[in-house]
Order: sequence, then structure tokens, then C-alpha cells
Amino acid sequence: MNKTFRGGVHPDGHKELSKDQPIEKFLPKGDLVFPLNQHIGKPAKPVVKKGDQVLAGQLIAEADGFVSANIVSSCSGTVKAVEERHTISGGRAMCIVIANDGQFTRAPGIGAERDDTKVTGKEILDAIKWAGIVGLGGAGFPTHVKLAPRNPEQIDYVIANGSECEPYITCDDQLMRTESAGIVEGLRLVLRLFPNAKGVIAIEDNKPEAISAMTAACSGDANISVLPVMAKYPEGGERSLIGVVTGRQLRFGQLPADLGCVVCNVSSLNAIYRAVCKSEPLMDRLFTVSGDAVEKPHNLSVPIGTCCAELLEAAGGVKSGCQVKKVLCGGPMMGIAMSTLDVPTAKNNNALTFLAEDEVEFAEEQMTACIRCGRCGQVCPIGLVPQMMAEAAERNDLERYEKKLYGLDCIACGSCTYTCPAKRPLMQLFKHTKAKIMAAKRK
Repeated sequence: MNKTFRGGVHPDGHKELSKDQPIEKFLPKGDLVFPLNQHIGKPAKPVVKKGDQVLAGQLIAEADGFVSANIVSSCSGTVKAVEERHTISGGRAMCIVIANDGQFTRAPGIGAERDDTKVTGKEILDAIKWAGIVGLGGAGFPTHVKLAPRNPEQIDYVIANGSECEPYITCDDQLMRTESAGIVEGLRLVLRLFPNAKGVIAIEDNKPEAISAMTAACSGDANISVLPVMAKYPEGGERSLIGVVTGRQLRFGQLPADLGCVVCNVSSLNAIYRAVCKSEPLMDRLFTVSGDAVEKPHNLSVPIGTCCAELLEAAGGVKSGCQVKKVLCGGPMMGIAMSTLDVPTAKNNNALTFLAEDEVEFAEEQMTACIRCGRCGQVCPIGLVPQMMAEAAERNDLERYEKKLYGLDCIACGSCTYTCPAKRPLMQLFKHTKAKIMAAKRK
């Protein structure tokens, strides 16, 4: 096993702001809003209408296609509307709006204990699909699809991703410290789907408490081990993690299953445990609210659909005497800049970061033409050539960008932008170019 991966950078982590803050259960007071497209694939299809009474854990939108995911209500109340609303991404999407009655009354059967030793592999997958679980590390890919590759007997590694390399975010660290048994049990359930696989829990070495807790939780299980890995961004990327754990390198166009690997975030594994053993669908997710402009950085367990403005209030609001220059959904490397907090949380969101300074604004003032130093290529974790990609994108040579330079394989980690001495917004350019190419393909 390797100690680290090719490329990558070492941004300031700022983990100290929230890493020792225990997870607190947060119950919102306002309406909850559920976008139908909070996963990769086709948006879910509503199964409720305005005026319907719903309970927490009740299905409100069902998967509409192979790559899609169920959505359940995280509160009890009345369906207020099925309409377009703004989302965290800055766009608009169809959403189910529920007037929260504040009781959070659960639907019958939610929370019922189940003997997981008696469930079959099909029943495990059915429970994951029923629960609406997606990749909770941010990707949002439906988990029941990921765990059903064409040749399950060829999978020999199930990797639990506990790296959490994005600056400021610490909710998975806290989860591993406090819910290690649930994560390990979720991993055991996944391993039952792959008869020839062993489990490896990869955790960056700057999380010693999490490493200790997870090691204790899997003690005595010869099929599961904990692997401390070097803290470096973007350790949590699938390509990077697979390379570190197995020594295998994904070629462009390959999927992890092509190399005999399945990668699941630790939060997703805990959600699998709760779905199979506790009959709990995905109703809430962990959230870090942090940044140098926040009064009291927190780690929260948040019902999906909660308004982001309520999360800032839960963290004590803006620090006294401080002005917020930028708000990010996520962290500073891969996060999305937000223009309003009047938007709902979704399954694939895990943090709000409030910053007193806008480093992007500062970089724009210093930006120059490319000096051809090649540093962007040195830090790219998947071996792309960002300098050439930028030239193709600026010339609108989309065919070269996609076919010759493999631009669609860019994971938008931001390492190139972070290291660029010319302060060029490379990641933003690549995300825009990919969006143009994908839009053209859809047409």
C-alpha cells in the first residue's frame, strides 16, 4: 500500500474551529424544502400533492429510473406546494415544500429493529434503495446502483472513505469518533454483497481520535482493517484513495469497479447500517457550520430540507464585529459560493463555511497571464495538463478539450487553482467548459 498519491496540495485545514465540537441534533422550525434532483441521475417523481399530510420517514418522491433515488420527508406536516424553488447550486429545481408541524412524528415502522444476520444480499440492496441513500461525501450517486456492479465476485476491496480532506469540514471526523460501531456494521453489510472482498477504512493521519475509535470498532474482524493515510488534499477523491489503498491506478474512462474496488463514504456506510438494522431511511445528514466569521462553529445532525439560514442561527450567527465576505456550501477548495441562505440543504451537502475574507476576490486583483511554470500539472491528482486544458477552453476548442486532453475526467478539486502563481481561476473555467460540453450532448 502506498503512503500517498501523485500530486495534491496542502491547504490550511482550519479543522481546529470545529473538530472537537460533538454532533448536536438540530430540529428546524420553518418549512422544509426537498429538491427532486438532489442526487446524480434523473430527478425523483413526486408521490404526494398539495394538502397531503405526511410523516417523518414517509416516501414523498420515488426514484424515476435506474440512476435515481427515493426522497423521504424528514418532518411531519402538510405538503404546502410542489413548485420550482432556488437551490444551493444557484439554479432552480422542482421541490416539495412541507409545512413543518414541529412534531417530527415518524411513520409506522420507522426505527423498527431488524436482525441483519437474517437478511439476504438482495434485501440489503432493497433496503438501501428504499432508504434513498446516495453518496454522502458530496457526489450524490445512488448507493444501491454503486453496490450492484456487473461482476460482484470481481470486487476485492471495499474502501471506507474517512479522509475528509476538505478544509474546515469535520462532521465525518466526529461521526467516526462517536458512531464507529455503526460505520463498521454498515461496512460488514456491504462486504456481504462481495464474497471476495475485504474492507479497508482509510483515514487521514491528522485524525488520531477517529483512527483509534475505528480501530477499536473493527478489532477482531480479520476482514476489516484501518489504514491511516498521509493528510493531503484531495485524499478523498476515488482515484487518489484507490491508488493509496491498492496501488492500482484508474485510467481515464474507467470506473472503480473496473479495478475491483468500491468506495463508500463513512456517512453513507452509517446510513446503510441505519437503513438495514434500524429501518430508518435517509432523513438527516451531518453538517459542519464553520469559518472565521461564525460565532460558534458546530457539527450538526440536520434534517434534509432544512433552510440554510436556520443553520447559521444554530451556530450563533455571525461573529460580533465581523463582516461575512463569502459564504460557501462546502469548503474553500470545492465549495459553491452562495448568494443567499434562503435555500434548502440536500443529501449531497455537508457544510456551510462563512469567511471574513474573499480570497478569490484577492486573487482576481493579482491575476496575470499564464507563466507556463507547469505547477498545475504537477499537483493534478489524476495526471491532467491544466495549462493545455485552459488554452483549449479559452479557444472554445471543446473537441480537443474532451477527446485529446480528457477534460471531462477533471474532478474539480481546485488543486491547480490553489497552486497557480498567476492566480488564474482554472477550476472555474473547467467547470464552465464541462457544463457547456454536457449541455451540447443533451441537445
